[in-house]
Amino acid sequence: MDTYHYVLYIHVLSLFVGIGAAAVLSLCLFQLRGARELADALPWGRVAGKTGRVFPIAILGLFGTGVYMTSDVWTWSTGWIQVGIAALVVLAIQGPVIAERSGKKLEHALRENGPGPLGERARRMTRYPGLWVTEFSAIGLVLAIVWNMTVKAGMGSSIAAAVIGYGVGAAFGFIFTMAPSAEAEAVVTTSSP
Repeated sequence: MDTYHYVLYIHVLSLFVGIGAAAVLSLCLFQLRGARELADALPWGRVAGKTGRVFPIAILGLFGTGVYMTSDVWTWSTGWIQVGIAALVVLAIQGPVIAERSGKKLEHALRENGPGPLGERARRMTRYPGLWVTEFSAIGLVLAIVWNMTVKAGMGSSIAAAVIGYGVGAAFGFIFTMAPSAEAEAVVTTSSP
């Protein structure tokens, strides 16, 4: 094996780290959305806050290894590589600027709520678009970039895949920002112990 294959292995590991963190964060969001008491929400909020620290490591791992592989085997003018770099920039900005700030707003709402049942403001913040849309748009974008890397798409196809992946992810995340219907809320309330 040559250096390129070792670097490719680290590149794939960085991708796994990011996808694993996204899976844990998604689980936290669903648990927070379903929480009815502060005691139910707090552990998931803590896990989400700690999980968010992993993303910069994954992004740096992907970028650093990508730089080496591009310089060694590919060229900087390759379409799917340029779109992949742009996607990493979007992820690196979107995470701290939107998702982290949204997480702080949720944390503030939960602290303001105090012990006991979650009030309307805290429950609304568990469905905050800054959390859901950024999480699932990022997942959609990453899946699109993996597609581009797999098929070695040209510039136009790479951009289209990235835009579609981001848009589908954002739309999927937006669905979870909506308040449950009164009937669904009644079922959850009556089936809780």
